[in-house]
Formats: sequence, C-alpha cells, structure tokens
Amino acid sequence: QMQLVESGGGLVQPGGSLRLSCAASGFTLDYRAIGWFRQAPGKEREGISCINYNGRNTYYADSVKGRFTISRDNAKNSLYLQMNSLKPEDTAVYYCAASSYGRRFYGCGTDDDMNYWGKGTLVTVSS
Repeated sequence: QMQLVESGGGLVQPGGSLRLSCAASGFTLDYRAIGWFRQAPGKEREGISCINYNGRNTYYADSVKGRFTISRDNAKNSLYLQMNSLKPEDTAVYYCAASSYGRRFYGCGTDDDMNYWGKGTLVTVSS
C-alpha cells in the first residue's frame, strides 16, 4: 500500500520551532517531485516548499522563505520541514505530497501535479 504519513505537528508559541516529518511506504520518493502544502482555516491549500524530481531545485513560497527549510533523506525514504520563527498565520494543516515518477513542473505545481498525499498534521501557532 502506497502511503505518506506526516508527523511532528502540534501547538507552539509564536517565534518557536517545529520539525515536520513525512515517511513514505510502498513506493520510493526517488526521482519524484516532493513537497509540503498547507491549508489554513477558510483558505485554499497552497504549496509552500517543494523539491523537484531530480533534487536540484528547491522552491519556497514567499510567506515561508528564510524561515522554513525542506530536506529529504533518501535512505529513510522521508521528507522533512524545519519551521522556525513561527507566526500565528502559519497555523494550518500541513500535508506532504509526491508526484508521479519523473514528473517535471515549476515549484510545487498544482494539486493535480501531485499523485500521493498524506492525511495531514495540524500546526497551531498561538500564545
């Protein structure tokens, strides 16, 4: 069974940090575009950070640039998102996603460019 499972969400104070993890099973993340999306209450889901299919390009949305860092561990078939200097507006459900093998697109593409999705993990930034 092919699946992505996120972990690491929770409640954090403004200015704090969290590290999200995404473990893939049933398929390899190699040679796929992979990334993190989020959906805040009342808003559409947005791609915030992605790595392209060959790992050579990394994309960050302006809203998280300089604060979030995406990384992958091929040996563990996992994806990570280090989130620093968190703000209340970062409150959202965070999803990891992966494309089909070798799929190419700019940044995080659209939801339709990703074939596999996790169920999400909630991040709440509040004092």
